[in-house]
Amino acid sequence: MSRLRRRDLIAALGSAFRAQQRATDALDDAAALYFGVNRTDLRCLDVLLEQGSATPSALAESLGITSGSVTTMLDRLTEAGYVERSADAADRRRVAVRPTAKAEVAAKAVYEPVAREGQQLLARYTIAELEAFLDFLHRNRALQEAHAGRVRQQTG
Repeated sequence: MSRLRRRDLIAALGSAFRAQQRATDALDDAAALYFGVNRTDLRCLDVLLEQGSATPSALAESLGITSGSVTTMLDRLTEAGYVERSADAADRRRVAVRPTAKAEVAAKAVYEPVAREGQQLLARYTIAELEAFLDFLHRNRALQEAHAGRVRQQTG
């Protein structure tokens, strides 16, 4: 592969990632509208649906928001019927937040077709290609998180 070809491919990947991010943002906007929540609330639901439960402090850290903001967000999500709070089974002094069946049903309606078609899309790749793709995604996520922290520090 010539250097020019490699440079062109890297530039094309950069453009493709920008377009991918816009498409993901559009789906997230549509999903937030479907759920009747804002984007931060949707991100919270995503964390809870993936993990099963979390403490409010863990959610604050995961979402990069203050504990006061988490309380307000959880109040909204509880009122909407998407989360429930209860005493943590391991430590009754702590609160565990869990998604409700309503949240699971709504998430399934929005994301199950995406997951199904995504699996069909991935079926065309070899194991080695999937491993390379997964490696890239892990490294790219770490890169994005590091730069998000850098930008937050610059904004004071």
